[in-house]
Amino acid sequence: MDAGRNVRTDGMGRMTGAGLSGQPHRLVLGVERSAGGYAWRERLDETGTRHAMAIAQQLGIPDVLARVIAARGVLPETAEAFLAPSLKALMPDPSTLTDMDAAVARVADAVQAGLSIAIFGDYDVDGATSSAVLCRYLRWLGLDPVIHIPDRIIEGYGPNVPALEALKAGGADLLIAVDCGSTSFEAFEAANRLGLDVVVFDHHQVGEDLPPVIALVNPNRQDDLSGQGHLAAVGVTFLFLVGLNRELRRRGLFDRRPQPDLMALLDLVALGTVCDVVPLQGLNRAYVLRGLSVMHQRRNPGLAFLADAARVAGKATPYHLGFLLGPRINAGGRIGDAALGARLLTCDDHVEAREIAARLNELNTERQAMEAVMLEEAGAQAAIAIRDTDPAVLITGSPEWHPGIVGLIASRLKEAHRRPSFAIAYDETGKGTGSGRSIPGVDLGRVVRAAVAEGLLEKGGGHAMAAGMTLRKEKMDDLAAFFDDQLKADVEAASAARDLKIDGALTATGASLPLLEQLDSAGPFGAGHPEPVFAFPAHRVTFADVVGNGHVRASLSASDGTSLKAIAFKAEDKPFGQELLKKRGQTVHVAGSLSVDTWQGTPRPQLRIIDVADPQKASR
Repeated sequence: MDAGRNVRTDGMGRMTGAGLSGQPHRLVLGVERSAGGYAWRERLDETGTRHAMAIAQQLGIPDVLARVIAARGVLPETAEAFLAPSLKALMPDPSTLTDMDAAVARVADAVQAGLSIAIFGDYDVDGATSSAVLCRYLRWLGLDPVIHIPDRIIEGYGPNVPALEALKAGGADLLIAVDCGSTSFEAFEAANRLGLDVVVFDHHQVGEDLPPVIALVNPNRQDDLSGQGHLAAVGVTFLFLVGLNRELRRRGLFDRRPQPDLMALLDLVALGTVCDVVPLQGLNRAYVLRGLSVMHQRRNPGLAFLADAARVAGKATPYHLGFLLGPRINAGGRIGDAALGARLLTCDDHVEAREIAARLNELNTERQAMEAVMLEEAGAQAAIAIRDTDPAVLITGSPEWHPGIVGLIASRLKEAHRRPSFAIAYDETGKGTGSGRSIPGVDLGRVVRAAVAEGLLEKGGGHAMAAGMTLRKEKMDDLAAFFDDQLKADVEAASAARDLKIDGALTATGASLPLLEQLDSAGPFGAGHPEPVFAFPAHRVTFADVVGNGHVRASLSASDGTSLKAIAFKAEDKPFGQELLKKRGQTVHVAGSLSVDTWQGTPRPQLRIIDVADPQKASR
């Protein structure tokens, strides 16, 4: 294959078109079916392997690092820039986004006139961080914006007429909607009648028709050619602040006052970017890399106290943001006060910030307990459905479930059963609020929109991997049949692809701290930029036991006696966790990702096990 043909790159020099496809990926260690049901295959194809060799030679870096970089689509000619991403070099001119100049002009006028600005944000982490970034910047300019985060159950998603009426009555002259608003026709028509100007910063998919506003900045609107559709709303909002700062500087606002420190806001940008699970590529990767450094400085009191409550030790990683900090901020929107997250992130009073962080931590604990009960019930429903009808899409529901948690249940069902899944919370009238999660290769948002058009849903939408819907319980069977008709073939094809991509083979001896430091230069890893997975051939399980909430902790020994600590999270009841426990004292192939464990203050490598294979059963 000619690697120079049909190749496109994004802003980080990654291949985004053909170039790494169409070639077979070889089995690793001959594992055709692991304990987890996977075939282990090299992430690199032949073209990627040649690229890795060239990168290693050109930059003088270890082969394993070069393979990791090449396997993420980086070309030899752009590898050096990839390893040293520059936010300045990757930042587009904000004016390239449709309506950005109009948004900048309107907000700049409001700032100069000292008008009252209201911020309307979504109730998730992206909404909270977008609101906080904007609020903090406006405060630096001497304004005192009010933030409104809607109640998930009472108000639902997005701007609503009663909220806008209240904001206008409270004195708001300009409304800025963040992470929502692209389809808020009724609410913004009301805003026009009220004399309330509206500017929107969003990133959700949108059709050709747009609501009546002064400016709607959304890189995913159909007439936007900026190429920034991968940004989270907080990334779009930050781009706006760059443009606004430039305009206010041009107008002379900073002639007698210092400019706001935009870089100090990147901790919030990183948090929202990771938690909204947008691809960590291009500008997003640079946002997160720089933002993690800012977060380590603990300049935002709310974030610092939340990290303490979540027991985040050392420098935060995308894992900490996505699985420890984000869920705690989301807990307010799911089962408590939806505004708590934004209040925490905009709070500079240390006493208040500590109290809010503690409350969010408590709410997260309550959410976990509720989720456990709901998941047990949903699992039982799913098992019956699979036994009786084997549906393409699992649909579970109950009037006892909390609507703020159904998305988490859908995600767990999808992971457990490898098919798209919905969880629905019904009210006393039989009206259900559902959230769905999909698997790669199955566009859930498309079929939900089609179900709305067919009259099977009252409303619904989303994107390929996640969707939401409102329905009547009596239409659930018809909806299930529609999903089967629309998605059966797609689900079967997607479920058949059961490959675990392996970046390379290592031993316990090679899994050293210097290696982990080198791998960090290819990160941060996350959505669209997967964490490296390594195979550890024929390592002896010298210790394995269940700890905590169903985790399996183990110790693996290489042939030279070098030991590596390992853990398989929530694996006690999973096949690969059971295999680990069964193979105490025996040899296994193990696959997983490496990290640095700083327990008791001493850094050491640790393996997070994601699969296990029996060397005796692997084909040769």
